[in-house]
Amino acid sequence: MFLKSIKKVKVCLIYISTFISVFLITNFSFAAGDKISYPQKEWTFSGITGTFDRASQQRGLQVYKEVCSGCHGLRLLAYRNLKAIGYNDNEIKAFAAENTVNTIDDEGEVIERAARPSDKFVSPYPNQQSARAANGGAYPPDLSLIVKARSDGANYLHALLTGYVDAPSEKKVPDGMYYNKYYSGNLIGMPQPLYEDGVTYADGTKATPEQMAKDVTAFLAWASEPELEERKQTGIAVILFLLVLTLLSYFAMKKIWAPIKNRQV
Repeated sequence: MFLKSIKKVKVCLIYISTFISVFLITNFSFAAGDKISYPQKEWTFSGITGTFDRASQQRGLQVYKEVCSGCHGLRLLAYRNLKAIGYNDNEIKAFAAENTVNTIDDEGEVIERAARPSDKFVSPYPNQQSARAANGGAYPPDLSLIVKARSDGANYLHALLTGYVDAPSEKKVPDGMYYNKYYSGNLIGMPQPLYEDGVTYADGTKATPEQMAKDVTAFLAWASEPELEERKQTGIAVILFLLVLTLLSYFAMKKIWAPIKNRQV
């Protein structure tokens, strides 16, 4: 009995020491580098009942197409997926046809054809090497999963797009680099992409940098997680089902045990 007690104490001490080690390592890690706080925006897709704003998504697609697509790809998204944000088949077909893809014909020759709705978004570069060569050695990341790939993704992306400011006088910015107050280290190879009236929105919305950043973030949040609305609806249905099941189980238990309790009394 005594030996069992000693073993239990040892196990408890191991757990406690492990917890303390993890806690200290985590806190020292945060202390070692400056943690950037991004402005917290109110997104329609946040929260358990959040949904995407279709109009904002469509404006965001326009921003991506006219501003971002020259450098950044969306390799995991197919043109036909745009139906989920409100485009019809003809619109999707026309949008895809603006791009060309290489394919193999019946004779094994490489030919160029117009993209189809079933094709993935065409990359701006044929390969990673050409992308680096065109951007001074830097590789523009694919944006398919950018919102999920970054901590606090939507707020991070919005802050990054609107964080270009003049560098402090004591900060030297090398040629080919730009100062961004929300980027780690503050020096980024991507020039400021959004300017006042940088696009002309089809619905007449004023294209301010803030508005464009919000819209393209909403679009890329959907691209990163297109099943978000369906997942939330399923989650709510499951929670309601479990609540009803819990109540039914509780009253069933009361009904079953009532005669036994009465006999004991």
